[in-house]
Amino acid sequence: MLQKCDGITTVQKRFLPDAPPQGCCLWSAGDPLLMFASMNMTTSLTHTSHEVINGNQGTPFVLLCDHASNAVPEPYGDLGLPREQMERHIGYDIGAARVTRQLAATLGAEALLTRFSRLLIDPNRGEIDPTLVMRLSDGAIIPGNARADADEVEKRLDLFHRPYHQAITRTLDERQARGQVPLLVSIHSFTPSWRGAVRPWHAAVLWDKDPRLALPVLEALRQDAGLIIGNNEPYDGALPGDTMHRHGTSRGLPHVLIEVRQDLIADDAGADEWAARLADVLRPLADDPANGRVEFYGSRTDRHDGGIAPALKAEIEAAVLDRLITHLRARTDVQNIDLMNLAGFCRNCLSNWMLEAARLHHLPMTKDEAREAVYGMPYERWKELYQREASPQARATFEGSGGRHVDDGNSA
Repeated sequence: MLQKCDGITTVQKRFLPDAPPQGCCLWSAGDPLLMFASMNMTTSLTHTSHEVINGNQGTPFVLLCDHASNAVPEPYGDLGLPREQMERHIGYDIGAARVTRQLAATLGAEALLTRFSRLLIDPNRGEIDPTLVMRLSDGAIIPGNARADADEVEKRLDLFHRPYHQAITRTLDERQARGQVPLLVSIHSFTPSWRGAVRPWHAAVLWDKDPRLALPVLEALRQDAGLIIGNNEPYDGALPGDTMHRHGTSRGLPHVLIEVRQDLIADDAGADEWAARLADVLRPLADDPANGRVEFYGSRTDRHDGGIAPALKAEIEAAVLDRLITHLRARTDVQNIDLMNLAGFCRNCLSNWMLEAARLHHLPMTKDEAREAVYGMPYERWKELYQREASPQARATFEGSGGRHVDDGNSA
């Protein structure tokens, strides 16, 4: 059994040089990394899934920060990215952790913050979400994710994603067992501009169908005439499987996701100012009788009339495509010409379709980047390793079909 020492476990003292101060609990029972460390004390452990800031149990607020850190554990190095990329918004939500910590201190609230980069695996995505492990993020290819197959994703789920969500579930279960209805508040941040478009909002309130926290927070923030507050913009709060859907919507708990523009909280002074502002807005909601009940409002992403909501349908279709790409990466024995002869498309077709979709959404992507996203490596390297000379029969079949793609008739 691990012994506590000044509020920090002996494993933390030995393996985590930057262990947080007393009062922060980094590991929870059943955490795979903790169990691994206790079995193999010679292995360097420099990372875990989440941090818990213990609050006043009488305070109903539970704060969450899904994208608190840009840290990547040693086995994954830097995911092949230069440090300046990890310091961008693609690595974490800039300023969100500071706001969460200060808000927790002011409200006396419990808080859970991740301790790994969203690029490793995104804790604010469902387990079947195609953006769970990103191979491309805001124009940056993530080399360390290029070969993340189903087994690797499952490993990351077990080590990072699931322990974080299990900790949230335990926290909520314990509070509800005491007769308390927890109020969930998730803190995020967004970029001042996106794809060349300036975002005028200072902050945003994201929500699905439960208005109990969202609308009062929105109204209170808009009382300041100097602030522009988005209502489900620049993002929509209805995302199946995300943190708020999983722990708020599905449990009938009052919840809200608050986004603050990153340039406003990039330094401590700005983050502290916004934490104080949010504390003033949230504090009165703890006494609202409407927030003392479990109520199920459902989601805008729920099934309707026996069908699947469009947003969920798109997520499922994207997951299928991701699975296809992963399968083709593993089946290097299947040549592109074989695919063309049998199905009228090949890996290059997939990369071309990806490039077209990226351009449709004004995402800067080159042909080489699109091919690397499909092949899992530069195209020329794949050809060196795996492409074989086509047999006379395969060539004859291909030429007999006119070498046509399934969609546009271009040659392979």
